[in-house]
Amino acid sequence: MIEVKNLCKHFGEKVAVDNISFTVQKGEVLGFLGPNGAGKSTTMRMVTGYLPPSDGSVTIGGADILDDEIAAKSKIGYLPENAPLYSDMTVEDFLRFSAEMRRVPAAEIEAAIDKAIETCFLQRVRHQSVDTLSKGFRHRTCLAQSIIHDPEVLILDEPTDGLDPNQKHEVRNLIKRMGETKAIIFSTHILEEVEASCTRAIIIDRGKIIADGTPDQLKARAEHAGAVVFRATGLAASGVRQELEKLAEVKSVTVLESGDNGILARVLPNKGRSAALPEAIFKLAVAKGLTVQELKVEEGRLDELFREITRRDTED
Repeated sequence: MIEVKNLCKHFGEKVAVDNISFTVQKGEVLGFLGPNGAGKSTTMRMVTGYLPPSDGSVTIGGADILDDEIAAKSKIGYLPENAPLYSDMTVEDFLRFSAEMRRVPAAEIEAAIDKAIETCFLQRVRHQSVDTLSKGFRHRTCLAQSIIHDPEVLILDEPTDGLDPNQKHEVRNLIKRMGETKAIIFSTHILEEVEASCTRAIIIDRGKIIADGTPDQLKARAEHAGAVVFRATGLAASGVRQELEKLAEVKSVTVLESGDNGILARVLPNKGRSAALPEAIFKLAVAKGLTVQELKVEEGRLDELFREITRRDTED
């Protein structure tokens, strides 16, 4: 549904987006992550046709966003960052205007409004003017206009920005449900949203894609993925560490807490030995007469990976 090829955007000498390519299929929710200024919003504006690319191409459902603009844009629902609204309209009037702009057939407009209002939980403010809405309801009204014409593709820029925790939960679940039948891209800097809603995620930094995979695949790349956190008593920490470092399955041991009668440590596995590491540590504990209080395998975390692969930018 979405195909991006060798996309670039220059603003004078500044390279905002640097030769990126990716695809999004129907039934896929793609989280678009990156530090501030990484090129997320610029990319999404080019995907929607709001900004022309300096180079490269974007096709939506087979239609080129520049050469076949109307056909491509008719398939898209777009929630831009800080989406504008007409403050003198009611919520219902704004959605009716949006439906007419999107050429929803006249006989279907009222049903489309009803569905968008129900989907975005706007029943309570349906007849309220936009300028009296809270920030959360304004944002939901903007989201409703993006789905009023039931598009095949949704491009959402920071869709939970400004919402309270309950509203964020509702919107994440909504995105996940809509993602079963649509192709969705949404940008966010909230990593928990990726795990809650996305089937796949891309991390962009300095205009380049530096990671692409499912949330589980990305978490598995984190430095501590597969590490074992081990807490035991019965031997001085220095002695436990020495014994752990002798194991063939162990790459390194980091002592988190230490004492004369015990240790809390994070044990990193050697390459290819992750699966065998917990059993090896447990057998060591039994052999040395240690009392095991904690033994758990870390799955890795998205925020950990995000910091690792974007840290160079901060350091530079």
